[in-house]
Amino acid sequence: MEQKTDSYKTVLKPSKEIIFKERKSKFYGYVFPIKNEDEVKPILEALKKQHYTANHVCYAWQLGVEKIRYRANDDGEPNNSAGMPIYGQIQSFGVTNVLVAVARIFGGTKLGVGGLISAYRMAAQLALQEARIVSKTLRKEVELSFDYKEMDKVMRIIKHQQLEISFQKMEMDCTLIISVRKTESAHIKKMFDKIQGVKTKVIKP
Repeated sequence: MEQKTDSYKTVLKPSKEIIFKERKSKFYGYVFPIKNEDEVKPILEALKKQHYTANHVCYAWQLGVEKIRYRANDDGEPNNSAGMPIYGQIQSFGVTNVLVAVARIFGGTKLGVGGLISAYRMAAQLALQEARIVSKTLRKEVELSFDYKEMDKVMRIIKHQQLEISFQKMEMDCTLIISVRKTESAHIKKMFDKIQGVKTKVIKP
């Protein structure tokens, strides 16, 4: 079955805390849904306050569906021993618009670069397994402007296509805003364009 290019996976809400232990070091893993990069810093600051004895709070995030942006941060651990293993799990689970953070409390025994990579990867994996991953779709809004006498024709298409109305103004001059899947927006717009007296406009998300 061909996959819609406007579908993606993300997490519904912050995950429950998980703890992974490796040679007395404790790794606390978390997953958070995010909509933009500005949300990252406050979350990390809250985790650092929560785990004030943590030596490192390492993380990775990814944003976007069609244009992907990401960042991985080792927070003082050896280069690429924490952030990138965490980001690798974001890629493995195929999720986006997420922040995965792992707070490490040192247990007195050095793990070595290989041990750190394995531990941060496992903590991120367990956190993502704990998270509730959902499928979502990119959507566009189409604005419809028409006279009241065209209402029946417009509503017939909305009902038949099971379209979602996000705004409506029902007067002599009517305005509706409908939410549609991005990949279907051009097709839906054409259906309304065929009705004489209906003006359509795709609103950028």
